[in-house]
Amino acid sequence: MTATDRSIELITTAAQAAADKLAHDIIAYDVSDVLSITDAFLLASAPNDRQVKSIVDEIEERLNKELGVKPVRREGDREARWVLLDYVDIVVHVQHSEERVFYALERLWKDCPELELPADAKATRGKAQEHSDLQAEEDAAELGELR
Repeated sequence: MTATDRSIELITTAAQAAADKLAHDIIAYDVSDVLSITDAFLLASAPNDRQVKSIVDEIEERLNKELGVKPVRREGDREARWVLLDYVDIVVHVQHSEERVFYALERLWKDCPELELPADAKATRGKAQEHSDLQAEEDAAELGELR
């Protein structure tokens, strides 16, 4: 079994919404062969809690406005470290970059086929590492100024 056309439409719209809000490392997997509860997972991350919330809100708004769907469940809002949006056909995970590295969901689903995403979403690959490297440079420069 493979993800349905509807699931792919949802994933594509959600991925573009995440990219528009500057999410990092957006990737989607067709999990329909290994899970009976959903067709696809979308993973995205952000370097801070406020951006995680912004990405989640944009995904939810865009899917509602453009495709007329609302999540049946939304979890993790309070801490905004890992927010899950369950649309039944797809599940969206937006994680703080630290949680993304720690839980490494990509390792769990690496044997599942990747779904094609819009160019803007693909362009986010490696952005978390770039952000981390830049932050380390800024921290080192600041530390040097303090000495």
